[in-house]
Amino acid sequence: MARTAAVVGGGIGGLTTAVGLAARDWQVDVFERAVDLPGTGTALGLWPHALQALDRIGLGEQVRAAGTAQQGGALRRADGRRIAAIDTEQLQRRTGDAVHLLTRPRLLRLLASAAPAVTFGTAVRSTRELSGYDVVVAADGVGSALRAERFGPRYGPRYTGCTAWRGTVDGPCAELTETWGRGALFGMTPQEDRRTNWFASARAPEGERAAAGEVIELRERFAGFPERVREVLARLTEDAVLRHDLYALAPAPPSYVRGEVALIGDAAHAMTPNAGRGACEAIVDGVVLAECLQDRRVADGLARYDALRRGPAARVARMSRGMAALAMSRRLPGLRDAAVRTALRVAGPR
Repeated sequence: MARTAAVVGGGIGGLTTAVGLAARDWQVDVFERAVDLPGTGTALGLWPHALQALDRIGLGEQVRAAGTAQQGGALRRADGRRIAAIDTEQLQRRTGDAVHLLTRPRLLRLLASAAPAVTFGTAVRSTRELSGYDVVVAADGVGSALRAERFGPRYGPRYTGCTAWRGTVDGPCAELTETWGRGALFGMTPQEDRRTNWFASARAPEGERAAAGEVIELRERFAGFPERVREVLARLTEDAVLRHDLYALAPAPPSYVRGEVALIGDAAHAMTPNAGRGACEAIVDGVVLAECLQDRRVADGLARYDALRRGPAARVARMSRGMAALAMSRRLPGLRDAAVRTALRVAGPR
């Protein structure tokens, strides 16, 4: 008899898990609160470890073909001076793969095409709504109801002190750039349809929104940034700007498993976006969980998943917090820049 899994959340982590389990002859039901897959969204950076995890469920080459390989990059000051280069060639030599940039909707469509059918418009708030499953996968995001049910409110999301904006504009972008000012940053990356993906972040009170509109707010906040940033800002329209406050788990849950429930993605380790690795870690979670459950008793497989994933994901979350602290620093930019250059020289992009 096939073993059964309920996957709560039809995002990147949930769909990856569903593909991996279904390939191992599990019967999988996926429940997603949204009414459909998103039709719009900005680009994600898929790092080599995530691409190689996708290879293990047969989707790596499709994702590489759909995306755009990142060709170098740079961190810059608001006055345009370079802080450090991002050596993507070094990363490719070490791993055999480049970072590929792909929009979230495109990635989700690729995953959904290989996954069992998703039941949309269904918000699962408790495991009591799910009966008879061998495993329940909590892929329900940073505000996970299933994590709260199993671990309590202590391990919930906390506001990071920063808000974020993102969107796309017409026209190509040659390389990744991220420009750091005092308590604010603005970044751009290529997108696979020859558009420019942009993102910005700044310190702000939780829940604050611009009374005069987000486009005006952005143009005022980043008025002193380089010309290329101002060119992008000049092309923005209010309906194409997304704004959301940034949350992370603090503290993180003491385990990614409780009973038959496994946490993955943001439900397990929601982190600041500064390392650009949140989606990647969700992909790896899903593939590793499916592999751990293949030839083991469920309890043993879940324990193995926790042992393999909690430490690495926690390290990425710490790295991302450190990068956020540097990027959002309001003081001593010279010392900040030196610290960044040293970190990149010692560790390189990973």
